[in-house]
Amino acid sequence: MSALFPRNFRKDLPVAVRGEGCTIIAADGRRYLDASGQAAVVNIGHGVPEIAAAIAAQAGQMAFAHTTQFQSAPAEKLAARLLALAPKNFQDGGRVYFTSGGSEASETAIKLARQFHLECGQASRYRVISRRQSYHGSTLGAMSVSGNMARRAPYAPLLAEWGHIAPCFCYHCPFGKTFPECGVACADDLAQLLSTDDAASAAAFIFEPVVGATLGAAAPPEGYAQQIAQICRQQGILLIADEIMSGIGRTGKAFAVNHWNIEPDLILVGKGVASGYAPLGAVLVSARVAGAFAQGSGVFQHGFTYQAHPVATAAGNAVLDYLQQHKLFDRVVPAAEELRAALSPLDAHRHVGEIRGLGLLLGIEFVRDKTTREPFPKEAGIAEKIRQAALQHHVLTYPTQGCMDGLRGDHILLAPPFIISKEECSRIAHSLEFALAQTFRE
Repeated sequence: MSALFPRNFRKDLPVAVRGEGCTIIAADGRRYLDASGQAAVVNIGHGVPEIAAAIAAQAGQMAFAHTTQFQSAPAEKLAARLLALAPKNFQDGGRVYFTSGGSEASETAIKLARQFHLECGQASRYRVISRRQSYHGSTLGAMSVSGNMARRAPYAPLLAEWGHIAPCFCYHCPFGKTFPECGVACADDLAQLLSTDDAASAAAFIFEPVVGATLGAAAPPEGYAQQIAQICRQQGILLIADEIMSGIGRTGKAFAVNHWNIEPDLILVGKGVASGYAPLGAVLVSARVAGAFAQGSGVFQHGFTYQAHPVATAAGNAVLDYLQQHKLFDRVVPAAEELRAALSPLDAHRHVGEIRGLGLLLGIEFVRDKTTREPFPKEAGIAEKIRQAALQHHVLTYPTQGCMDGLRGDHILLAPPFIISKEECSRIAHSLEFALAQTFRE
């Protein structure tokens, strides 16, 4: 019997013992094609010896020093490199706050937003507004700004309610409209909320530029991100881009916000920043926000024991070295085209509603009725059945329910490593063809 407290007591999981490229090898010798990048984490592939060597070298030299007493060279180096990839407003004065993962990054951003307004003499501002059907992490602060009903429900008495607006989800438009005639009404919903719900207490708006797990790689239409950014500027609130899943090249650019040339005040990263080789996340802080702290109290009332960990940031530097040396940022778009081409026959299936996404962050939604876009009932468990069927071909996918209304709506997420080959793309598609045939046998 395992001594571990599992995510699910009713699942019997294989033991992973080795990783090679896009493959995870279990203790029984079975080889699994990692089509999900283990929750959109593994960007460069598994088992890269250069990363292991960099981690070992740093651990052998100095494993840990507390950030109240020391800085470390790996953290300083990685911070400068991440800022160089960020929009212009992060140059010349931007800073990076390293954490041990995405949830900590979200938590940090919430407190940064609050204290920024204190530094600016606006003590009334504290609320961080977000979107329904969003997810920004599992800590209580991050859950408070998450709009995913199912994930919030067990902890509702513990969570603050600071305001949620409509999701940006064209396939299931919450206003029943069609782009571009809609005029991007989902962005206007932020302005509407602020006009009726005490804008003076709003500190920030947080959003995923491309919504990952909860909506299955839903990318916004042209104009949405720009309009949201403009509303935030007009209302004097910070714009927080949650790029924990979409950042570090996954959408084809260093950060997804670069597709729309917007300049958030804070950018959250995690997952791919160390490609799973170490627990690492970060908040990229724009020059304007960092300057308010530097010129104000000079102290951020927040901290984690393992923030800016030398070994974790050494892993991040080694991953970024690998991405740049092997030109893997440039590999994302052609790899995504190969995967899309392999998946294109699935479009014709009567229960495949939409294949969507940006770069190597793709979602496939399954619907009961393709014409009306009616979802399957929650109890049908379609996404999980697809996952289990694809697993018969030893292909790993990332299933989620609730994309339509928090309870109904099944999709899987595909986010393979950037090194995915054309042959592996074909194998993913074939496994999903098999999974559809198995799940919807009539």
